[in-house]
Amino acid sequence: MENIVNAVNNVVWSNWLVYLCLLAGVYFSLRTKFSQIRNLKTMVKLLLNGEKSDEGISSFQGFCTALAGRIGTGNIAGVATAIAWGGPGALFWMWAIAFLGAGSAFAESTLGQLYKEQHEGQYRGGPAYYIEKGFGETGFAKAYALLFAIVTVIAIGVLLPGVQSNSIADAVQSSFGLSKPITAGILVVLTGIVVLGGIKRIGSAAEFIVPFMGGIYILMAVIIIIVNIRQLPMVLGQIFKGAFGADPAFGGIIGSTIAWGVKRGVYSNEAGQGTGPQASSAAEVNHPAVQGFVQSFSVYVDTLFVCSATGFMILMTNCYTTFNENTKQVIYNAGTSFTTDQIGPQYTIAGINTLIHGFGGAFVTIALFFFVFTTLMAYYYIAEVNLTYIIKKITGGKSSKAATYALVVIFLVMIAFGAVKSASLAWTMGDIGVGMMAWLNIIAILILSNTVIKCFNDYERQLKAGIPTTEITFDPVSLGIKGATFWEEKAAKETK
Repeated sequence: MENIVNAVNNVVWSNWLVYLCLLAGVYFSLRTKFSQIRNLKTMVKLLLNGEKSDEGISSFQGFCTALAGRIGTGNIAGVATAIAWGGPGALFWMWAIAFLGAGSAFAESTLGQLYKEQHEGQYRGGPAYYIEKGFGETGFAKAYALLFAIVTVIAIGVLLPGVQSNSIADAVQSSFGLSKPITAGILVVLTGIVVLGGIKRIGSAAEFIVPFMGGIYILMAVIIIIVNIRQLPMVLGQIFKGAFGADPAFGGIIGSTIAWGVKRGVYSNEAGQGTGPQASSAAEVNHPAVQGFVQSFSVYVDTLFVCSATGFMILMTNCYTTFNENTKQVIYNAGTSFTTDQIGPQYTIAGINTLIHGFGGAFVTIALFFFVFTTLMAYYYIAEVNLTYIIKKITGGKSSKAATYALVVIFLVMIAFGAVKSASLAWTMGDIGVGMMAWLNIIAILILSNTVIKCFNDYERQLKAGIPTTEITFDPVSLGIKGATFWEEKAAKETK
């Protein structure tokens, strides 16, 4: 069974998926004339503007909820893995994929807002919704959308929660000696309290936890950079030289440098994978492009800030070992010897220990706990949105509280189960599900790219005309966009 699952995972997460992510990023960057650079100021402004309503959360809450799903173990262990197999130059390629991925994030989040619905007093949307409506509500579109929703519920709602809880249970036991069942119980109670409150409570929790923990983590990196400031020129040289094979120490692994940087960048920021649009669809905004800009910035925060924080803590303290991916032999020892079994949080822990001896384990464990907790909140919401979509299609529009409560129970059980058991098989199966989501979603946003650009051009046109961001409006009919019923009704009310 495990061999079959691993074989399928290798096909789903082949280099072709990496190429597809890169292609989508380049394509949307070109079509928006590199909006991720030109409109950086607009992104920050829109992030801080906007009010929540009875139906929707604020732009900032939508940003934090999506970021909660992006920031996780990949920002700590993933960066270390990229450096271990690709050297310091891998960090450059993580930056590059974040820059390109911002274009894909804009596309999927704009589409999520464009085709959202109002359901039982809350906004709902995401890939399943824009696949069906954007494709014209044909039989193929409905089947495609339903497939995406089913894959998402299984992967995000059933398989991956246990993997996240397993990683933090191991870390807590190692750092504080707390047994795994106790950690499982704490996670279940905290997660249950938040997710039972719906997107409003999830958004409020994310609005507090994400900036708080992310800020402290980045602050620790800044302190380490200041203490080791003399190392900065050398580290920057290693990053840029290593990225292009110009550093003799890493010249022989340039292929691994690029591959691991891109893979871990894609894995960390999740741009284009279909996980971000659900949160962005729940926001109350005056134009679909608003959440596109906001979510583009969330990719920057995830990779350029949090991943970079990990990278600099490791590189500036010389706490890493780089291996040849094929032979597993050490090709560069920066000063602290590690084995292939120690690749992961141990790199960051060792780096922090150079500042305060013995503090690294506790700090990284606490950071991981909050990162995992917020990821679990985002996971549940993504799963619930897609479950609601499935139920509505089965019942002809009616929702099912019993199904929602069943999802909560299963989700919490999987958190507890994963915390106390080995989750390697579930992790691989979850990876397959997320990989299938990425394939389905990226193909969809490329097909709907003309619609994305219509929204983008409409927003930029109004912005250039000097209309304040709070007064920009949206009318899909005037742009020739069909199926955006929420915005059609809103435009009609505003006209009246």
